[in-house]
Amino acid sequence: MRIGVSLRDPSGPSPMTALREELQRAAEQGFTSAWMSNIFGVDALTALAVAGNQVPGIEVGTAVVPTYPRHPAVLAQQARTVAAAVDGRLVLGIGLSHKVVIEDMFGYDFSRPVLHMREYLAVLLPLLDRQSVSFTGTTVRANVGLTTPSPGRVPVVVAALGTQMLHLAGAQADGTVLWMTGPATVRDHVVPVITAAAESAGRPGPRVVCILPVCVTDDPEAARERAARIFAIYGELPSYRAMLDREGATGPADVAIVGDEDAVSAQISALAEAGVTDFVAGEYTTGAEGARTRAFLRTLLT
Repeated sequence: MRIGVSLRDPSGPSPMTALREELQRAAEQGFTSAWMSNIFGVDALTALAVAGNQVPGIEVGTAVVPTYPRHPAVLAQQARTVAAAVDGRLVLGIGLSHKVVIEDMFGYDFSRPVLHMREYLAVLLPLLDRQSVSFTGTTVRANVGLTTPSPGRVPVVVAALGTQMLHLAGAQADGTVLWMTGPATVRDHVVPVITAAAESAGRPGPRVVCILPVCVTDDPEAARERAARIFAIYGELPSYRAMLDREGATGPADVAIVGDEDAVSAQISALAEAGVTDFVAGEYTTGAEGARTRAFLRTLLT
């Protein structure tokens, strides 16, 4: 199982410098990948192009870029540009986002999300493979080709939690990227469904990228209370709530990986046994606990 880290949304007077330094640290410490969310802060793809161009060796990924606000041809053009900037080390993670964002904030129709993703991939994937597309769907239309230079094929992972989305990710994309999904759900739901879909489509085994909050500490109760506060919104969004319910978790704190080195090691090992191919640490503490957490994660690289 490969080990990666999540990148913080940079801020301050020199956000790109801060991001480059964080990415450089992860690369020098030997992590295989670094992943960045795309919510309301900096644009993840633009930021990764800037930082990744200056930091060689480490894979960079988005977790995830929402599909609705960008036409798939526009996203393909941007992703191929970023891939060229980082010498082919980009993994494009995409997702539907949530009704409260897409419909209530942006004003798009969120009534048929699975159909939207299926049609979106029908345009995005060929363009990432440097093919032209002529497609007329219900939610997406395109008749376009791109001349954007790129070093090769850009892999795509889809944020997929429900059965239909997992089928789609396994059959058409390179895998899935998960958040707030515990080990039992990964083992009994995510991995069997996406793997069967990939096999039926004659595709290679899918990547299962699992991102979870992590804190190495001698005070797990306090760490879980902190996780409950920081990640409270994810216990309310329907797609994550469904995964937490499937896991038997009251809230996000229950799926956070918390405890001393032995306890955290056992929890991460359980993810590997469940079929996770890439574990990405969502470090959420600073100070002594943050340093201890990163030091422990580095031991997993050997």
